[in-house]
Amino acid sequence: MEHLLNQKVKNLELSGIRKFFNLVADYEDVISLTIGQPDFFTPHHVKTAGKTAIDQNFTSYTHNAGLIELRKAASEFVLNKYGQHYKPESEVIVTVGASQGIDIAFRTILEEGSEVILPGPVYPGYEPCIRMCGAKPVIADTRYTNFKLTANIIKAHLTEKTRCVVLPYPSNPTGAVLSEEELKEIAEVLQGRDIFVLSDEIYSELVFEGKHHSIANLLPSQTIVINGLSKSHSMTGWRIGLLFAREEITKHMLKVHQYNVSCASSISQRAALEALTGGVDDAIIMREQYKKRADYIYGRLVKMGLEVVKPSGAFYVFPSVEKYGLSSFDFSISMVSDGGVAAVPGSAFSASGEGHIRLSFAYSMEELQEGMDRMERFLTQIR
Repeated sequence: MEHLLNQKVKNLELSGIRKFFNLVADYEDVISLTIGQPDFFTPHHVKTAGKTAIDQNFTSYTHNAGLIELRKAASEFVLNKYGQHYKPESEVIVTVGASQGIDIAFRTILEEGSEVILPGPVYPGYEPCIRMCGAKPVIADTRYTNFKLTANIIKAHLTEKTRCVVLPYPSNPTGAVLSEEELKEIAEVLQGRDIFVLSDEIYSELVFEGKHHSIANLLPSQTIVINGLSKSHSMTGWRIGLLFAREEITKHMLKVHQYNVSCASSISQRAALEALTGGVDDAIIMREQYKKRADYIYGRLVKMGLEVVKPSGAFYVFPSVEKYGLSSFDFSISMVSDGGVAAVPGSAFSASGEGHIRLSFAYSMEELQEGMDRMERFLTQIR
């Protein structure tokens, strides 16, 4: 019966991140720096709110868009943190993680033949959603602009079919962050065009210097913001994402969301409400630790003689290993088998990631130190 399946689905590849993670799972004594899973526990007061919801039998459906109290808290959070203005009644949707928010956004705005500009290298979760809409991902190489999608790069890739530009900053896999001035230049290019901006801001609370800036403040009518609590509050398994856009857009995305999942988990929504009220600054401690780790791992990689851009946010670093003459996949396999350290091949993040590897520093300093020691020994062996 396989020949009857949707060809768009059959043509999809499994995530290169997970494929490599599973591939090296059977290796013994390996320091794995592969997965973007915060190594902090969900804050205690947030867990307590979830337990209380269960004890109070708060286990029914909620409004399709989510609890109004949660949407109000989300609106206040992004207003106070980033100056974004959204009406909780009609411009906020609580989704099942940021991934579902991305999916319903694309399914609402894309049609057959639409083009979506993405910075390469890029998180691999966007391209399959785009292709399932019958649209075309257009990967714009950012290796020569410190992994930043610039106004000039966007201009070079615009066509009459361009429907959306994706700005995933802070970036997975590179840790790049766009400044306010860089966003203004992009806004000048896109202002007034029939082009959406999907601004994936899931790492917005993990900017190491200064504050996070959003293009939503410059192009409010064109921008769809994706955010959530997975990274800021270490709530990956709770699956709470937040989608923000103008009412004329969200009223249609809500239809897709409704038929897709009905609503996000009521229990998780109660926990999220506590995170966005009682835990407004929970991310600060985590961010400070990630910054220390970023400084450490960047310093070690530089001493190893690797070309690397210092991450400004999130918890990833993306050094070049091109000089060793191996594909990023072969290099990563060799480093696991001969060095005892696992990283994700850069090719998992589009062809623009080839020649690099992604290291996650969402791990303890002890693991990072041991991982860097092993990597240094490995590089000495293969020179």
